[in-house]
Amino acid sequence: MSTIPAPMRGEVIRRARNRCEYCGIAQVGQEAIFHIDHILPASQDGPTELGNLAWACVSCSLRKAAKTEGVDPATGARVPLYNPRREPFSAHFELVLDLIRGRTPVGRATVDALQMNRPERREARRVQIVHGQFPPGRTWTTRGAS
Repeated sequence: MSTIPAPMRGEVIRRARNRCEYCGIAQVGQEAIFHIDHILPASQDGPTELGNLAWACVSCSLRKAAKTEGVDPATGARVPLYNPRREPFSAHFELVLDLIRGRTPVGRATVDALQMNRPERREARRVQIVHGQFPPGRTWTTRGAS
């Protein structure tokens, strides 16, 4: 298990604007402290460097664990999970009311693997939407229900 130096930890949190880099939820109002995730897991020799670290809510972090791939539920193909260091969130996801919808195979596999639309996650998003804390801004494509 790697230890994240305090300055590096602070930079990861600042860069993420204290939001989960996978599902976008803000740390504010959440009971559990978010985790620093190794995008390429340390168990797979992923380095402890800024380019491989993401701020993740407990729900996303625990479900991602050491996964780097998932299954696209639309095609059954194995694809990489979303990497917040490589592409903008809006390239793979959109927000429809309180539902995160994958727009690409990577997005769909990530939503499925991290169970982003479990009832508890949707409720947390609804609360943050009501309080103007969600969505996190221009990183999201949003639309009403279709």
